[in-house]
Amino acid sequence: MSAKSFEEVIERIHQIEIDEPFDMIVAIANGGIIPAALLNQRLNLEIHFLKLNLRDKYQQQMFDQPQLLEPIRFDFEGKKVLLVEDRIKTGTTINYARKLLSKAATVKTFAVNGNADYCLYNESCFKFPWIL
Repeated sequence: MSAKSFEEVIERIHQIEIDEPFDMIVAIANGGIIPAALLNQRLNLEIHFLKLNLRDKYQQQMFDQPQLLEPIRFDFEGKKVLLVEDRIKTGTTINYARKLLSKAATVKTFAVNGNADYCLYNESCFKFPWIL
């Protein structure tokens, strides 16, 4: 398992090239909250949350498809959205979130680990430094 330090992740966030403007950051809660907060330090954008659930704390799938846990209470229609997740494994949750945000002008993805428009790492075994 590849363990990264918090400092390594922050350094990568500072170094990653984000060459397009966004209107907002949308974090998939709960996993995307910390990466979104770190990105906000760099990009200074408003942050909103999509509260979705697919897996339990042991990463075991609980539902056939992600569940929206509370209604979307922010305006994203016609806006450029940076959709943030901690880990993208199968793409199920991120693709569901993209569908929910389909009225946005643009939705680009960011992941600390996994296949995304912007990703810091793409490793099969990855340990987040903020998981207690």
